[in-house]
Amino acid sequence: MKGKKWDLFALAAIPLLMTLGNSMLIPVLPIIERKIEITSFQSSLIITIYSIIAIPLIPISGYLSDKLGRKKVIIPSLIIVGIGGAISAYAAWQMKNPFTVILIGRFIQGIGASGAFPVVIPTVGDMFKDEEEVSKGLGIIETSNTFGKVLSPILGALLAALLWFLPFLAIPILSGLAIILVMILVKVPKEKKEEPKQSFKEFIHVIKDLLKENAKWLTSVFLAGCIFMFVLFGFLFHFSSILEDDFNILGYKKGLFLAIPLLFLCAASYIAGNKIGENKVLMKWMILIGSVVAVIAFFFVQGQDSLLSYFIFLSIAGVGIGVALPCLDAFVTEGIPKEERGTMTAVYSSMRFIGVAAGPPVAALMMKSFPSILYYTFAGLVLVSLIISFLGIKPSKS
Repeated sequence: MKGKKWDLFALAAIPLLMTLGNSMLIPVLPIIERKIEITSFQSSLIITIYSIIAIPLIPISGYLSDKLGRKKVIIPSLIIVGIGGAISAYAAWQMKNPFTVILIGRFIQGIGASGAFPVVIPTVGDMFKDEEEVSKGLGIIETSNTFGKVLSPILGALLAALLWFLPFLAIPILSGLAIILVMILVKVPKEKKEEPKQSFKEFIHVIKDLLKENAKWLTSVFLAGCIFMFVLFGFLFHFSSILEDDFNILGYKKGLFLAIPLLFLCAASYIAGNKIGENKVLMKWMILIGSVVAVIAFFFVQGQDSLLSYFIFLSIAGVGIGVALPCLDAFVTEGIPKEERGTMTAVYSSMRFIGVAAGPPVAALMMKSFPSILYYTFAGLVLVSLIISFLGIKPSKS
């Protein structure tokens, strides 16, 4: 990775800052509910609407990044994220009934997010020729993403303790910082001039062929990524709520408590990303092992558990998810030709965003109607992911 450390640092800052801009709202949702008088389901929409709009736009961003260049998509996308964050911040700060305008701002922010983090993954694939270096780079990106999740509840709780709408105001600031880093530090390899650009029709034809040739393993990886993000954001939403409602833990302490399972997830992602190299057989086994660990941990979480039990089992589940995620990233990036890498990784990112979008509202509804089976549901979904991965991913030995 010599000569690419600063590029990788700037790229890793994007998922870190984008994750902060979204996930740090999770511990603040109960405060927002009280301040603007909305239900827990309505507050979950503040997270969900951001992801819903990103889902259909991420593949378009991936195609544009293949066609126009990675930085030409990433930088305008970060600007849009900042604009959306500023609208939500203004509404929360100045309006008496800000909920609708906050959602509009989050909607715009999601449009920008579709071309930010998802385009980072193929950019890392472009930077390195050696697949082992690609895996390490993706491990750093996934670790940065999960480290953002570790920091976000702490930062969100600290900012909200000062003024409840400050987490919204932080979003345009974080976006501006990411823009500066990308503009100055990221140097994407130049394409050869003699290589003609594909027409859109030719591109679609190639993508269809790729999907047909790789349908089984791609579908398995896409579904696994979706399920992992669903259970991650689902249990974060639930844990945030019960810390306040059942254990009366508020403010920065709540942020610190939320960060503990995520810290384990972050450490597991970093270690897994460094260990897998280009060994696809090892990647599959780590996905399976991570899934087993998460299933067992979720199965033992009970609705009336002590706080210590929640910490232990959710941290173990975090380890399982953290082991699997960089392996899934590497499968998509290393298994697709460079010319179509942006779009394929974008489809994968869309599936992850579906999980992010669905997790909080489904958890909110289940907390109200079926609280006793919430974690059994998480365990069952990860078990489905385990079966799909076992049957669908058939790597050749590297």
